[in-house]
Formats: sequence, structure tokens, C-alpha cells
Amino acid sequence: MKGLVCLLLLLETFVCVVQHQVDGGLNENEISQQLRSEDGRQNPPQTDTLRDEASTDSQQNYHLFFTDIHAALRELTATVTEQKANIRELTATVTEQKVNIRELTATVTEQKANIRALETRLRDEMNKKNDVILEELNKKNDEISNLTLGQVEELRKENRDREIAFSASLMQSGSGNIGPFTTDITLTYRNVFTNIGNAYNPVTGVFTAPLKGAYMFRISAYGGGGGTAATVSIFKNGERMVMVHDFQAQDRSNSSNGVVLILEVGDVVYVRLGSGTWIYDDQYNCSTFNGFLLFPLR
Repeated sequence: MKGLVCLLLLLETFVCVVQHQVDGGLNENEISQQLRSEDGRQNPPQTDTLRDEASTDSQQNYHLFFTDIHAALRELTATVTEQKANIRELTATVTEQKVNIRELTATVTEQKANIRALETRLRDEMNKKNDVILEELNKKNDEISNLTLGQVEELRKENRDREIAFSASLMQSGSGNIGPFTTDITLTYRNVFTNIGNAYNPVTGVFTAPLKGAYMFRISAYGGGGGTAATVSIFKNGERMVMVHDFQAQDRSNSSNGVVLILEVGDVVYVRLGSGTWIYDDQYNCSTFNGFLLFPLR
């Protein structure tokens, strides 16, 4: 226990000496003298031999401690230097991250400004378009308000000109077959049900287009049977468009067909009966010719 206390005192003294050397620049001899002086105070005088042996042991221990302390100090210095380098590296990383954050913040701010500018431009463009549309609507409203009675009547007439439709059957009265003939003939549908626009002529059986447009035409043919066919065709300006053909050896036949034609002003459409065939009609209006304007064209 006493030896341990002495060892602790020597270690404390050695640390103080080392600290004083660090602070005041003492050499090893001065340190040894101070340590021997401290040892003399802690231990009573002894014989010369014992003192020499103790001095020799103390010097050896001092050299060992001094060497260990230097090694520990070098290791501690290397550790501190490494930690400083790590701190500098970490500081540089943090600084770089701060720069990146500032750049990102600036980019986000710029994007927000661009979005606000784009929203403003879109609102301005929409407002301009709305203003243009509103101006056009107001202009049209003014034009309609400024129409004279003559212009209104002219528009009404133009609309009336576009109202074109007719429907007719072959016989006005009675019943019977028409045909057969040795050549094709144009059929005249004299029993007129409707003739809006008066484009159909029941005397000639010809429809004349009063304006350019798309027209729908349809025919129905009732055959008298008895071994004779019923064959009729729709013609446009002398060209056959569609045909109805039916043949029954014993009983009567009934067929129909239709077509949409593009007509210019003055084009004619009519129905012809094929040579050697016949067509039947009576008070029930079995055989008809119909047509009407779908829409005008420019």
C-alpha cells in the first residue's frame, strides 16, 4: 500500500515536471534533480548504498515513464490532428451543402416566379380571347338589330327556296298496268301528294334541281305478275343511277330502292320503265316516286 502511494506521488510529480518542461523548457537533468528532491522530502535519509540503489531505480523508472509519456503525447497529437482534419472535412461538406441549399432555394424561387409569370400571361391571353369573342358577338348582335324589313324578307325567301320536297304516285284514279312497251319510257307520276318548291313537274315526270345540294330520291314498284317483270330505274341527266327489278310468274311483286345524289342547279332526275316490262298502280298508290333536299351545297 505504501509502495502504491509512493508510485502515485512519483507519477504526480512526474506529470508536474513534464508540464513544467512543456511550459518552461526544462531538460531531463533538471527534471531528475527536481524528482530526487521531491523523493528526499517524502522518504527519510537512508544509508549511502540504499540511497544509491533507490536513486538508480528511480532514474530507470523516470526514463521509462518519460518515454511512455512521449509516446502517449505523440499518439494523442496524431489523434488530435486526425480529428482536426475530420472536422475540417466535415466543415467543408457542410459548407458545400449550404451552397447547394442556397442554389436550390434560388432555383425554386426562380421557378415560382416563372409560374406566376406564366399564369399572368395565360390570364391575359384568355381575357384577350374573351374580349374578341364578346366583340364578335356584339357585332353580330348589332348586325341582326340593324336588319331592315327587306333583309328579313330576303332571308325568309332564301329559306323558302331551300324547302324542296315532293311525293307522287302513278295514277290519279283507277287502276291497272302501265306497259309493256318496246322501248324504255319516262314514267309520269301524276297523283301528286306533296310538291314543296314546285321542282317536280307531274306532266313530264321530271324533277329539276333549283339549287345545288344533296338530294334523296326513292322509288317503289308494284308488279302485275302474270309472267312479266317490273323494272324501273332512277336516271340523272340521262344516266341510270339505281334500278328496281322484280319478277313473279304467278303472284304480284313489290320492290323499292333509293339513292342520294349531288345535283347542280338545273340537273334533272326522273324514272324510266324498262322495255318489255310493266308496272301496276291503283287507288292504294302502290308505285311512287319521292325526293327532297337534304341540305344545300356551295
